[in-house]
Amino acid sequence: MIPGSFDYVRPSSLDEAVSALRDAGDEGKVIAGGQSLLPLLRLRLAFPEVLIDVASVPELHGVRDEGSSLLVGAMTTHYDVLRDPLIREHAPLVAAATSTVADPAVRHRGTFGGSLAHADPAGDLPAVVLAMDGVFVTSSREIPAAEFFADYLTSTLEPDEVLVGVRLPKAFAGWGFHYEKFHRTAQAWAIVGVACLVDRSGGEVAGARIGLTNMGSTPVRASAVEAAVRGGAADREAFRAAAASAAEGTSPPSDLHGSSDYRRHLATVLTARALSAAAGV
Repeated sequence: MIPGSFDYVRPSSLDEAVSALRDAGDEGKVIAGGQSLLPLLRLRLAFPEVLIDVASVPELHGVRDEGSSLLVGAMTTHYDVLRDPLIREHAPLVAAATSTVADPAVRHRGTFGGSLAHADPAGDLPAVVLAMDGVFVTSSREIPAAEFFADYLTSTLEPDEVLVGVRLPKAFAGWGFHYEKFHRTAQAWAIVGVACLVDRSGGEVAGARIGLTNMGSTPVRASAVEAAVRGGAADREAFRAAAASAAEGTSPPSDLHGSSDYRRHLATVLTARALSAAAGV
């Protein structure tokens, strides 16, 4: 199908982008890499009157070292995130998950911020940023990841806010990491995914962070599993026992890819695998 008609604006600064959004009101929509929005436009599931292209806003590009954290610009492509040395050194879980996003064509066009602002619970990155306690930096405020995802395809961004980037703490750089994704084809959305960080101290688990993909209308933390493994043995048997509560408190969807019960089962199996891989056992 062909998208409906719309006005096109290409601001060259953050202030211009915010001004364009305010002028457009509820009829404006930001476009980044377009890998999520353009299909919606073609299907006429989205029909903004004004499309605001932020590709020329310099503040939204690149990965910057802020001392105790990294700031990943919202317009940084998945490909650039993957090859960035700061990401590989300080946030390798992000690189691991990004490498599974769709296919090479999408990774070269799609953006880190666009994928997150789209707020699809089946996306690979929301659970990662949630597990890492990332912070969303907008044109007017900062939003903790735990408060950013409101519902299916819905974030807490205000209509006149532009996502500038995502701040990722370096605190987990020394932790073991793994992103476990179950999907039908290489470029498909995750049926269930698990983003996992494990801090080992000898043969014990000093800490763990686990984010779940596609287990509800938003990404969720597997808090019960985190608590169960903390202070316990870093071995596969302990991880399998703890992972039994991975789906606790979740509301996974039922669709053509699998029932909610199937997803609960997958969450248990994949969480055990992710813990073992992250802990190196």
